[in-house]
Amino acid sequence: MIVTRDACRDFTRSSKIEWLETNGTGAFAMGTVAGANTRRYHGLLVASLRPPVDRHVLLARVEEEVNGCALGASQYPGTVAPRGFEFLEQFDSHPCATWRYSAGGVRLEKQVYLVDGHQAVVIRYRADRATTLRVRPFLAYRDYHSLAHARADVSSGLPRIEFHHGGRFEESANWYYNNEYLVELDRGLDFREDLFTPGVIVLDLIPGEWSTICASIEGPFAAEPSPRDDPFTVRRADGRPTIIAGYPWFTDWGRDTMISLRGLLIARGRHATAREIIEGFLEHANRGIIPNRFPDAGETAEYNTADATLWMFQAVRELGDRTFFERTFYPAAKEIIDWHFRGTWYGIGVDPEDHLLRAGTPGTQLTWMDAKVGDWVVTPRHGKPVEINALWHGALSLMAEWGDASYQREADVVKQSFRERFWNADRGCLYDVLTEQGPVAKSRPNQILGAHLLEPDQQRAVVRAVERELLTPAGLRTLAPGDPEYKGRYQGSPLERDGAYHQGTVWPWLIGPFVDAYLAALGSTDENLEYCASLADRVESAGGGCLGSIAEVYDGDEPQRAGGCPAQAWSVAEVWRVRARLAGAQRAK
Repeated sequence: MIVTRDACRDFTRSSKIEWLETNGTGAFAMGTVAGANTRRYHGLLVASLRPPVDRHVLLARVEEEVNGCALGASQYPGTVAPRGFEFLEQFDSHPCATWRYSAGGVRLEKQVYLVDGHQAVVIRYRADRATTLRVRPFLAYRDYHSLAHARADVSSGLPRIEFHHGGRFEESANWYYNNEYLVELDRGLDFREDLFTPGVIVLDLIPGEWSTICASIEGPFAAEPSPRDDPFTVRRADGRPTIIAGYPWFTDWGRDTMISLRGLLIARGRHATAREIIEGFLEHANRGIIPNRFPDAGETAEYNTADATLWMFQAVRELGDRTFFERTFYPAAKEIIDWHFRGTWYGIGVDPEDHLLRAGTPGTQLTWMDAKVGDWVVTPRHGKPVEINALWHGALSLMAEWGDASYQREADVVKQSFRERFWNADRGCLYDVLTEQGPVAKSRPNQILGAHLLEPDQQRAVVRAVERELLTPAGLRTLAPGDPEYKGRYQGSPLERDGAYHQGTVWPWLIGPFVDAYLAALGSTDENLEYCASLADRVESAGGGCLGSIAEVYDGDEPQRAGGCPAQAWSVAEVWRVRARLAGAQRAK
């Protein structure tokens, strides 16, 4: 994607346009078109020391100077200095992050990309005439969630970066204080840090030829840029694949992975990788539950999820590999189902009275609506959540269809109970949760996942209700605007943002389940296929995330501003899956 000269030179705009480069290990480079880092997570080498986790910002940024013109940019208290964006002619995200400058009588091109599979970044330059370029690196050496301050031990015990280049090095060590990251300020977090510079790398550029700096903790590399259309699928240190939930701050989550691999991998024919990921999560299953999260610092995996394991059944269904099901998945799935009948982590278990699945206790969050601040459970959904029971029915149905027909009776009982207990006749939609105090009648998008279990007229009613109250150009709202607890803006302090996270904030990934329910209820006519394609187009063009990606969330109110992670796996994956499904439906006509 190309950013034009006018947009590049407008700091207000270009400092909000983010780019992302990855290398398949969980490491990344990320920043803004303006060149100024606006997040603590921005950096030219955010290395993963135990792929895909244990990530640290090593090389924060560089500042170049050519013929007296400074090309870098950084926010300091009350000022931006230098202002290199004022020399920009263009930014292009293909084949990698590429800046084109006109400064000091020289046309200069700069590219940044990571080395595939290695903890190394390449920064290279070429000019249209012979010139001397001075490049000053700035080092952070800190965990990517934290901020650095001036200290005696610059590297803080982390692996030291080595700079490999064909120029000369001029030592001029110093600390630059109070670099400001304004997105962190907006998020109500600490936003100032000190960066260390060891000196300047001096490159004598030959007209038309690339001159390269490789910053690495693994040795020199001379790789060419290798565009990655899927930055989320990565390899662990042991070589097994997994999916990063989002950049820059998420690692691999069970729920996000099982939802995302359908669009990132299965819909695009990457079945072998999908099988490997499922096998890897099955190896970590505990009492019938796959991990919700692998912590960044390597602590024990967390199992606080009622839906990640059930989403895995949906992934296996879409994989369509009977051999894999019979040889690998079915034995593990039988144990998973058995644990759900017996009862497992966090109160997850089948209620013998109505055969529905209950989960959670008053202090826990086990569904995807999992925001919790201290002891405050923002969206309490302990009981029998609607989408959990739709997924439970799906798991039983798959077992009956491909494994053991005896599961069909249980699936039928669940379906009947679902229809009887979740249908809200007064509002013509589904309840969100069944609790001991009674059903929760809030209008939320979770109901769309259970619409297919209803009678045809009820299916249509649910789809129309969600379309009317929750559908936006960026995806589905998490709560209808008429609700007293609705929050139309995702902004402010961590407490304020967590309070809005599932209380009206829009999630793009939900466009996938909506399209599934829409076509199931209203049919795959040409008109409906065209309409659903337009929905995917609108989500993809909602903007505000990284170039070439889709953000995690958007405001519930217009205009739908992007928030959360600027590059979210399941946002992208569900749009890709919708496109694959619509293309398949068109071919079938």
